[in-house]
Amino acid sequence: MTFKSIPDPASFTDELAEFRNQFVIPEPQLIYLDGNSLGRLPKVTAARLHQAVEEDWGKGLIRGWNTDWFNAPARIGEKIARLIGAAAGQVIVSDSTSINLFKLVMAALAKNPRRTKIVTDELNFPSDLYILQSCIALLGKGHTLQLVRSRDGISIHPGDLAMAIDESTALVSLSHVAFKSGFMYDGQAITRMVHQSGALMLWDLCHSVGAVPVELDAWGADLAVGCTYKYLNGGPGSPAFLYVRSDLQEQLHPPIWGWFAERSPFDFEMDFSPAQGMAHFLISSPPILSALAMEASLDAFLQAGMERIRCKSVAQTNYLIDLFDAELAPLGFTLGTPRDPNIRGSHVSIRHPEGYRINRALIEEMDLIPDFRAPDNIRLGIAPLYISFEEIYEGVERIRRVVEEKRYLHYPEARLAVT
Repeated sequence: MTFKSIPDPASFTDELAEFRNQFVIPEPQLIYLDGNSLGRLPKVTAARLHQAVEEDWGKGLIRGWNTDWFNAPARIGEKIARLIGAAAGQVIVSDSTSINLFKLVMAALAKNPRRTKIVTDELNFPSDLYILQSCIALLGKGHTLQLVRSRDGISIHPGDLAMAIDESTALVSLSHVAFKSGFMYDGQAITRMVHQSGALMLWDLCHSVGAVPVELDAWGADLAVGCTYKYLNGGPGSPAFLYVRSDLQEQLHPPIWGWFAERSPFDFEMDFSPAQGMAHFLISSPPILSALAMEASLDAFLQAGMERIRCKSVAQTNYLIDLFDAELAPLGFTLGTPRDPNIRGSHVSIRHPEGYRINRALIEEMDLIPDFRAPDNIRLGIAPLYISFEEIYEGVERIRRVVEEKRYLHYPEARLAVT
């Protein structure tokens, strides 16, 4: 396959092209392929933030709590629920992904005190692994963490995962889409496997929500967490969310008791009485400005629909991989992502021994922003609401030029603090 034999980007039908106009794009020549790390700014978000600061806070002052602030975690959670296949009353916006993971892991382990094994995999995000390790250390009850290894550094074989799960397993905690390779689990099949052993299943949806269809209720999932600043375009530091299946909500007891989780928080009782439902999993006052900004970004996803978003994502990642084979593989790149779209999320990882310096050159000289993940991965994130087929074609051309012209040699091997 040659570059010239690849379909012209204009030949693709893009049913979501109009959504690009909903985003702030001040530099049209800049190709942004890092929406899997931080999404673009929706125009409606800027307007909503201005209203929140000038009107809701500036003029309304503390009265805002009795308008749309106090119920924001639940209200916004209901919108996210529609994107992850969850019925009402099972999703709430709260804290960060890591804190939400901590709350759910501690509660899950307390529910099954006779089971002492946690199963995860080596493709999981390091913060998830750290949280699991910290929960084991804090409990001090002999829990163990079993890490399922990848055979190829890209994916996890279901059989290897099955071998790790037994009657001593209390919890299986996995990222639905792997942060580095983009490998995607079959959520329903894995959840069924976990339940056959009597364990609880916890999904991290950070690289899934807003990018691939998720059906937590249909899967029978027990627990889930996720962030909102990646594909959902919620903005830097936007609050995360958590999901607890309805029949488990009264059985799980979070380890942190805050006043927003109290049955009657403004009665200011000295002894804690937990609220019912998902409010039980809150802690304290939510970051209102960030929450309102993130809420504004969700309507585009509800309007577009996750099936159409996924359809375009598959078409674009397939196209990107075809371009990779034609132009980048001959230059020493290897593919770090599954070729099968059924087990691939919405980013493509390409690997090169000079990956870090190539990434720097792309950002500094070529108006192309991907991101780098050690040791040699350049991640190319496909956010279907604003990425065009033309940008994918041109993006690969710019990567090719950086390597052929050896522009990356102008940059030091020492890495910046944030890559």
